[in-house]
Amino acid sequence: MNQTTPPQNLALPVGVTLDRYIIRKQSAFPFATGELSQLLRDIALAGKIINREINRAGLIDVVGGFGAQNVQGENQQKLDVIANIRFIRALKNGGEVCALISEEDEEIIFTGNDHGKYVVAMDPLDGSSNIDVNVSIGTIFSIYRRITPTGTRATLDDFMQGGRKQVAAGYILYGSSTMLVYTTGHGVSGFTYDHSLGEFFLSHAELTSPDNGTIYSCNDGNFNQYPETVRDYLATCRERGYTGRYIGSLVADFHRNLIKGGMYLYPPIPKAPSGKLRLLYECYPLAFIAEQAGGSACDGYRSILDIEPTHLHQRTPLYIGAKGMVEELLSRF
Repeated sequence: MNQTTPPQNLALPVGVTLDRYIIRKQSAFPFATGELSQLLRDIALAGKIINREINRAGLIDVVGGFGAQNVQGENQQKLDVIANIRFIRALKNGGEVCALISEEDEEIIFTGNDHGKYVVAMDPLDGSSNIDVNVSIGTIFSIYRRITPTGTRATLDDFMQGGRKQVAAGYILYGSSTMLVYTTGHGVSGFTYDHSLGEFFLSHAELTSPDNGTIYSCNDGNFNQYPETVRDYLATCRERGYTGRYIGSLVADFHRNLIKGGMYLYPPIPKAPSGKLRLLYECYPLAFIAEQAGGSACDGYRSILDIEPTHLHQRTPLYIGAKGMVEELLSRF
């Protein structure tokens, strides 16, 4: 043994696991009876399974198209279908969720757990068009405490509470490392998956967004179709020498900008006049995280979290990221 190495450094602590962190923070939950803690662990378990499927996708023939379209009219990838099934099973087996909605299904999915106290809205695999080219993809989720009586079947009202009523929201990013980032309204925490131990460990405590940034993320191919105010703002970004970065996976673009400082934009365009991104299971959860991290999210006129929901697969424009950048763009509308 190297005599200069202190004995305590030979077995450094591996850190705080997600399970331990959730238990420690449980007292901060409005209804600290354990159900929400278990629900977050169920989501983390499903994320581990999806991580495994993604990592071996090229070996077991699960890349490529599934040969069908989802409710959005988008071509489903095989991993879209697999991720959807895995998350539905995890939430059914966990017992805390009475119903959920998914990007891949038109109607509410009932779990049979009518005594469950929560409902979940999710995009099981965001950015699935990037699967075949090995680019980062992710899962987005939003959790509500049901408002219908426990023991009865959930209804549409449970999902139409609005973004301010979320009790938790988060995403799982499958990239160079797999990360789970979530908030329960008390700041934002990030956890990185250790494959060798099969555990998520706290890696980003109290994540905060820079007040401003120099990155803008949008589909530049749609530039000429954007509203004039957005084109003017992007022209200003270019004049300032800002960096354009666009992966085409909402979770990956959002995560980079959250860490480094930047803004993601998906304005309305003629073929998507109401925007493309879904309010309940893409924009609400990421807006919740953005605000908790000190950032901002709007549709060009109001906070995303203040938009009144009207139907399950409602769409909206989205401008999200560093508060200074979002506010500067908003001032131009």
